[in-house]
Amino acid sequence: MRVLFCCLLLAAACEVSANPVRVGEAEVRASANGEPCFTISEREEQRRGAPDFDAVTVTDPHARKPLLWRMAMPAERTFPVNFSMCIPYGGRVQALPQSPAAKLEPGRVYQVRIEARGTAQAYEARFCLVRQGGGVLVVRHIGADAHEGRHLYGCLSD
Repeated sequence: MRVLFCCLLLAAACEVSANPVRVGEAEVRASANGEPCFTISEREEQRRGAPDFDAVTVTDPHARKPLLWRMAMPAERTFPVNFSMCIPYGGRVQALPQSPAAKLEPGRVYQVRIEARGTAQAYEARFCLVRQGGGVLVVRHIGADAHEGRHLYGCLSD
């Protein structure tokens, strides 16, 4: 009986790992109005092409309620996510299914995840807002090689 149970557990584990989601690099930059906007990195587009957009999610990994905003495409629609375009935080197309966007605070580290349709592909990045002189907020992309921490260097006010 134990042998059968172990074999079933091993088979289930192999099935889960057979279809892992590949996580590529997203990019975060400021839109024309200074708000964060999201896309895939230029390197990802050059290596794998422009994926079809499925959803974008912004979370605060350190909050009790981590989901800050999510927007998804209806099943019958999509568009390619190119490096040259950018999906603004909070969305601009009210017809798309989305949650209300929570206010982003300076000095906090956030995470964005862009999911591609029809593939086991997603793109992730971390970012923060920094208050500069005069109270201006600036969007900062946090590179994948940055150290973990609630306030990574570069995310505190200048």
